Amino acid sequence: MSQRVKVRRVRSGAQSETVKNPCEEPICEEGETATAAESIAESGSILISHRDKIIHCLTVIGQIEGHYILPQQNKTTKYEHIIPLLVSIEEDSRIDGVLILINTVGGDVEAGLAIAELISGMKKPSVSIVLGGGHSIGIPLAVAAKRSFIAKSASMTVHPVRTTGLTLGVPQTFEYFQRMQDRITNFVTGNSAVTKERYTELVLNTGELVTDVGTILDGEDAVAEGLIDEVGTVSDAIEALYQMIADSR
Repeated sequence: MSQRVKVRRVRSGAQSETVKNPCEEPICEEGETATAAESIAESGSILISHRDKIIHCLTVIGQIEGHYILPQQNKTTKYEHIIPLLVSIEEDSRIDGVLILINTVGGDVEAGLAIAELISGMKKPSVSIVLGGGHSIGIPLAVAAKRSFIAKSASMTVHPVRTTGLTLGVPQTFEYFQRMQDRITNFVTGNSAVTKERYTELVLNTGELVTDVGTILDGEDAVAEGLIDEVGTVSDAIEALYQMIADSR
């Protein structure tokens, strides 16, 4: 299948040459060229260029959808879209880094951890910023990047693993929940500055939420606890990513 490629002119003195602009040719299925609007609508992501640097902006919004399809009225981030997209970003030589915008209520634990593990394992520079909220399984996603930011008005809810539907009241069930919680705790503490003891205290706090166990942290509190590196804006996160790219070259 032939590809449509947009071009731009680069002039140097009396000479000029035609070069491809990779930001006008987003990654998509079957090698077809997609517009920026189509890329945002389909995967919530877009390529951005600045001088000689190209970054991929990826959004994690709404509820993270796992193996079960959520109701149509729910805003979701589908792991089957994000996982191959992250692999393509890592392997695409044109892309220098990835910016992750997070505004999520949480969702499927295993799907969220799978995405977080991919982000954490990427060699390319990565920066995340929590905008609005990065709750529940959104916390591993936020700390997975090599550097993390949070908006001053944003918040993060730390709470234990929970489930819906039929649950067997047997010791094995509670042991399974504990092991799953340990997986989350180990990932978060391994990718941030918070200790396991302090994170467990935040998870099991009974004095803050009315109908639940856990802790709500605003932007400055999340940084003070060591979960997030810095309070900042989108421009701060982008500037940090460009600096990381420059340092890696």
